[in-house]
Amino acid sequence: MVGETLNAPPPLQAATREVRTLPKSLLYSIFARIGGSGLDTDAFETLRASHRGGFLGRAIAYDNRQKEIPSRLIYSLRWHPVRLISFLDRPYYYGAKKKYLDWITARHLASGRYDLFHSWSGDCLQALRVARKLGIPSIVEIPTWHRDRGKILADRAPSPPPAAGLSRQRRWKENLLQTRERFLEEYELASMLFVLSQKAADTFRVQGFPEEKLFYLPRGVDVERFKPGPRPPIFRAIFSGALIERKGIHHLLEAWHRLDLKNAELWLVGSVHDEAKPHLKKYWRDNIKTVGFVRDVENYLSQGTVHIFPSQCEGSAKVVYEAAACGLPQITTREAGDVVNDGAEGIIIQPGNVDQLSEAILQLYRHPEIVERMSLAARRRVVENFTWDHFRVRLLVAYELAMQMGR
Repeated sequence: MVGETLNAPPPLQAATREVRTLPKSLLYSIFARIGGSGLDTDAFETLRASHRGGFLGRAIAYDNRQKEIPSRLIYSLRWHPVRLISFLDRPYYYGAKKKYLDWITARHLASGRYDLFHSWSGDCLQALRVARKLGIPSIVEIPTWHRDRGKILADRAPSPPPAAGLSRQRRWKENLLQTRERFLEEYELASMLFVLSQKAADTFRVQGFPEEKLFYLPRGVDVERFKPGPRPPIFRAIFSGALIERKGIHHLLEAWHRLDLKNAELWLVGSVHDEAKPHLKKYWRDNIKTVGFVRDVENYLSQGTVHIFPSQCEGSAKVVYEAAACGLPQITTREAGDVVNDGAEGIIIQPGNVDQLSEAILQLYRHPEIVERMSLAARRRVVENFTWDHFRVRLLVAYELAMQMGR
């Protein structure tokens, strides 16, 4: 659980044998596709564990892009009636799709065919109410942090309904939005919450959530796809992820501009959002390369010297696992997850601290021997702790605990 260390779990086969009380029929839902990148990969690896365990009852998702798990076990919402209101602004359309997924899931759960329910924060309020009514253990996975981000807002008055005092048409539209209260009710209804990092767990602890309700489930990475490449002839720093302020891109650009390093370059691998464009213009140097969004991110990470990811808020960023698997020392924040130990696989800085960020870049730029040591440590840490095999073993342990909680 949350208190476990980040050392390697017990030998994989032994850990699997220890799991005894698994569900007979799991219902899983996610506002994503099965197979692909990002959450799509997480969903696939979760279903792979339950399918191999022989207890996958049904998965409900927006599409299916893999062939290992039989399609009869995946209820795809690829063609859904919510498409008829796709003309709405994104927050309304997004909320409508999530609520439709929840409605379909709740109907499946009400059939009584399932003995464990697993979904994601923001996707499952109706289904959780059904699970509570039927006495079915439930798990909610938290992709980032508690909705209040570790702040105590207990004295805050409940928000009025978003549609109060509005016309019928406007009220219908506003009711599609995701509200803070919806997330908070999901947290309370779930039997267990999956948190992806210690920082994420802390945002629930401060709200008074008991340790036994929190299960620490770090992500995994494909160590055959993501692996070290030849060291480049120059110092090449790589940032991988959406170029947005939440991920600290503006702080990185300022630090890089301030240092003006010779025989060095910065690759920015990810979609360039509008909020990043003023920072790119202000802090631009000719040794910056904007790559844009790519599907083969491993081909860029494997060409780097270091990975820089000064994020201000994540659950546990998948790119930190990927960069470590590619043997890259990382300059990152504790907000990005628990893959990097400060001084071992990289350097941990405070989010938003451009001075610390500049100093960390300069240290690795000047000391290739530190880069080499951290590179070996980074790859070793992932191989020993964060493969998808490790993820599936931890997941089965969590399912066993959830079933015991439901007794």
